[in-house]
Amino acid sequence: MDTRQLAAFCAVVERASFSQAAEQLGVTQPAVSLQIRSLEKRLGVQLLDRSGRRVEPTEAGRRLYRGALRLLAQEEQLLAELGEEVEGELTGRLELGASTGPGGTVIPVVLCEFQERHPQVHVALTVSDTQRIVEQVARRELELGVVGAVRRQRGVVFEPFFRDEVVLAVPRAHRFARRTITLDELRGEPIVLMQEGAGVRQVIEDELRAVGVRLRDLDVRVELGLQESARSAVLGGYGITFISRSAIEADVAAGTLAIAEVQGLEPSREIALVRSAGRAESRAAHAFIDFARERLA
Repeated sequence: MDTRQLAAFCAVVERASFSQAAEQLGVTQPAVSLQIRSLEKRLGVQLLDRSGRRVEPTEAGRRLYRGALRLLAQEEQLLAELGEEVEGELTGRLELGASTGPGGTVIPVVLCEFQERHPQVHVALTVSDTQRIVEQVARRELELGVVGAVRRQRGVVFEPFFRDEVVLAVPRAHRFARRTITLDELRGEPIVLMQEGAGVRQVIEDELRAVGVRLRDLDVRVELGLQESARSAVLGGYGITFISRSAIEADVAAGTLAIAEVQGLEPSREIALVRSAGRAESRAAHAFIDFARERLA
C-alpha cells in the first residue's frame, strides 16, 4: 500500500480539511485530493464524507485511519533505525512544545542542560497555551509537548511527567502576604486571571468547584494570556493571581512577591507529557524524556 496516500489520508482526517492537510504536507490541495481519490478507488470504498462544512471520515475511513497510524509508525521506526546508529553521539533535531507555565520556567532550563550534554542535537521550543500545544502534537508539527492540563484530543496520548504546585501570588506588602486566608477574604480581592485554555486556570476552577465556588463569584478584574503577564500585573500592584510556584520563585526569593495560602484549597497539577499516537519517536526525543524525568524527579 502506498504510504504517501495513507499519510495524505491521515492528514485530512486529523485536520478535517483538504487545504490544511496540503499545507501540513507541503503539497498542493489537488495533489492531496488525487491521493485520496486513488486510495478510495483502490479500496473500493468511500473513506471521507465531504458533504458537510468539515471533512469527516466514514466508518470505513475510521477503521483505515487506525490501521494507517500503526503502519506509518512502523515505517517511521524502520527509517529511524536505518538512518541512525544505535550507538554513538546523539544527533538530530528535537522540536518540543510547552504550555506557558512549564514553558516559561522549568522546561527551558532542562532543555538547555540537555543540549549542553548533547551538543549535536538542535533544540527548538515552542511556547503557547495548552490547547494549541496539544493540537500541534496531534498534527505532528511538534514531536513532544509538555502541558499543564489534559485535554481531550484525537491523535495524542498523555502521561504524567512531573508535579507543579500552584500558589496565590500577592505583592510583597499586601495584607495577604505570608498568611492563610479564607475564601470570603479571597472573594473581596481583585484577581488577575489567566486566559481560558491555560492549565493553571483549569486547576483553580476545579479546586474552587470542589468547595462550591465559581470563578464568577470572585472579583476577576482582568484576564491575561500568559503566566508572565499575570506575574507582571501582580508586581505592578494590580491584583493577585494563582500561578505556578516555579514561575515566581525568583521573585519570592528577592522579596518582590509573596505567597498566600487559601483555606480549603491545595492546588497542584500533574504536568503531562504529550505524544503523538502511533508516532515513532526519535533517539533525541527518547533521550530527552529520560534526561528530564531524572532531572525533575
